[in-house]
Amino acid sequence: MNNLRGSEIQEFLTRSGWGEAARTPLNADASTRRYERLRRKTETAMLMDAPPLESQPCPPGATDEERMKLGWNAISRLAASRVEAFAAVGGHLVNLGLSAPKILDQDITHGLAILEDLGDDLFAEVIARGGDEIALYAAAGEVLAAVHRAPAPFTLPYRGGEWPILTYDHLALSANVDLFVEWMPQRDLNIRVSEQTRLRWERVRENLIAKAEDYPRALILRDTHAENLIWLPQRDGLQRVGLLDFQDAVLGWGEWDMSMLLHDARRDVSPAAREAAIRAYLESTGGTRRDFDERFSVLGAMNTMRIMGIFARLVTRDKKPRYDSFQPRLRGLLNETLSHPAMSEARGFVEAVAPHLLGAA
Repeated sequence: MNNLRGSEIQEFLTRSGWGEAARTPLNADASTRRYERLRRKTETAMLMDAPPLESQPCPPGATDEERMKLGWNAISRLAASRVEAFAAVGGHLVNLGLSAPKILDQDITHGLAILEDLGDDLFAEVIARGGDEIALYAAAGEVLAAVHRAPAPFTLPYRGGEWPILTYDHLALSANVDLFVEWMPQRDLNIRVSEQTRLRWERVRENLIAKAEDYPRALILRDTHAENLIWLPQRDGLQRVGLLDFQDAVLGWGEWDMSMLLHDARRDVSPAAREAAIRAYLESTGGTRRDFDERFSVLGAMNTMRIMGIFARLVTRDKKPRYDSFQPRLRGLLNETLSHPAMSEARGFVEAVAPHLLGAA
């Protein structure tokens, strides 16, 4: 942190009444954000430090060409770690009766906020300590159902303005799923993508996107998994699940969020926990298992391919070799999602260019 940023933070904390608080840095976020726990006497809070350094988020109404020029955040309709996005979506979740950190103070210009402290009991850590995985995942399924069945807003208010809720559209989907064919061959030389197979891929991708665009949409949080959920057993009902990292919310598909939850690159979700989450979700949404299973496979395969590409890029371009350790689990998830009858064309493509990813010869 440079001296100017340090001064901006200290001035903000002083204005907010936290200037004398003890500050403890927490683990770095995967984005440009970072967090500190603040302590003053018996109170705690969280400092969100999200300097406006990333490429611009997608302006409403921007054309595909304009988004391509603006960069990855606009292409993918990501919030660029903006404090106002976090405040707007968080306020919506609280209004739904859910547990998102409340904004105690904010400085949008400088990318700073003081948040309610929900504690450290991430689902992944609670389960690792012997917590009830089935109960936690069932609770998460109920919470996602509550988010998805609520009417999807076009904008969400925050103190000082409104944040647009954009559609996870064709450009965002195609650019993200393309990461699989763009980066996996650079990491795994056994994957062969020629000009001809790339044309085949584009047909496969377009057919997958066409399926997705026929599915009903909902407001989705996009990054809901065991390291972004906090267990709050002292609260009641849906509020027992604390939500984090939801600022990239878009109009997408409920099964995409369920894929993020259950097709987890970082941990194995037991079959019993997965089934409990799906049952809780369907009981709360009134959906049918047949429709869910198809959408979960189609969207889950696209999501898994996206993540495989991102992790290959992190290793190859960004020199972060630890992301290789997640690929074996992702291969298993890809194999599983491609096993649904609706995915036969996509499975045929992967069998042709990378049979080893599916355990084939």
